[in-house]
Amino acid sequence: MEYRIGQGYDVHALAEGLPMFLGGVEIESPTGFVAHSDGDVAIHALCDAILGALALGDIGHHFPDTSEEFSGIDSKILLERVMKLIEEDHWHINNVDITIALQAPKIGKYVQQMREVLADIMGVAADRVSVKATTTERLGFVGRREGCEVWAIAMLER
Repeated sequence: MEYRIGQGYDVHALAEGLPMFLGGVEIESPTGFVAHSDGDVAIHALCDAILGALALGDIGHHFPDTSEEFSGIDSKILLERVMKLIEEDHWHINNVDITIALQAPKIGKYVQQMREVLADIMGVAADRVSVKATTTERLGFVGRREGCEVWAIAMLER
């Protein structure tokens, strides 16, 4: 077996009146992410981790925010496309670990659904997808409810 590990990071600002998508799930919230796509910062970090494991660049390289093709796109589609890229070279997800830093809203009740949605897209069992939610104890831009940041790690195998 051959293994590769990649790390991803993404951040998006929050604004009133926009929808909030995290891990492929719509979150009930008065604020959402400012973005060219649907702003799913968790999927964006995950895509970067997967692409990084194989040194294939980052999400911006494959899906530029200057392209109308990706304007408002559902980030689950981006993850599907990343999966096709890695599968072309016979790689598969071993496991992923995602940490979401968001002061509000509280997203713990959505974590299991996120795990299941992401696992389905990646073609793995949900027990290979870890999603953790945390706050920053009201510190920094996350703590001031100005944005969200996400870290993701992906381990691939073939």
